[in-house]
Amino acid sequence: MGELNIVGCGRAARTLARLWAAAGTLTIGDVLTRSPASAAEAVAFIGEGHAAASFDDMRPAALWLLGVPDRDIAACAQALAESARVRPGDGVFHLSGFTPSAALAPLAARGARIASVHPVMSFADPGIAITRFAGTPCGVEGDAGLAAELDHLFVAIGGTPFALDGERKPLYHAGSVFASNFLVVILDAASRAYVDAGVPPETADAMLAAISRGALENVLALGGPHALTGPAARGDREVVALQQGVVSAWDADAGRAYDALSALAFALAARRDATESGAQ
Repeated sequence: MGELNIVGCGRAARTLARLWAAAGTLTIGDVLTRSPASAAEAVAFIGEGHAAASFDDMRPAALWLLGVPDRDIAACAQALAESARVRPGDGVFHLSGFTPSAALAPLAARGARIASVHPVMSFADPGIAITRFAGTPCGVEGDAGLAAELDHLFVAIGGTPFALDGERKPLYHAGSVFASNFLVVILDAASRAYVDAGVPPETADAMLAAISRGALENVLALGGPHALTGPAARGDREVVALQQGVVSAWDADAGRAYDALSALAFALAARRDATESGAQ
């Protein structure tokens, strides 16, 4: 069993650490976050480990996880490299879906092996995430040897690893942003539109659940072009234009989103029509 040190232990990192600790796959060593209090909170959730106050307080480990936001990855890697806590041959990885492992270059220059793993799921609540992680696709890129080790570690807690191209991660990650982050934004706009149009909140919630679940099931079963319904799917540009005006008057940002999404919907409908024409 190897030992894992963690620098930056947010929702994703603490979820994974707890799963590894519970499975007996890794021993959790030192945990460093922005404050001793948050480090202690992370250790309490994980169930093992030591809350560190600084890099100087961290002991050696064969594996290091940088669970910091994208904007902090490069600076964190530089600071960790300068701390001389990482030894040649140690593995260091981060969890970003956007940033490639190359951002850890200062550590590679000191002999560390570097990689990244992006678990494709929402970690909004670690307590819930630990119950839903099994089956999660996990995109892996970086040093081949370390990537193979990480494949094993993620499989051990129910993950499904797949290989990523580090140079194409920004586009890859945009897919997750559309499928998850923007979905939340769109559903919030839908809920506000229902309520502001006079629908009782409890009825709006029921409507939102039914229509969004149905749409997702249709996309998964039929594919996007054949799952599309509504005025854009029917080519009714007049209705779309009139509705876009109403939405813009209600909420200017939502109106711009409606306009952009309508353009994508018309393009999707055109792809469906072209496919059906070609099949005849």
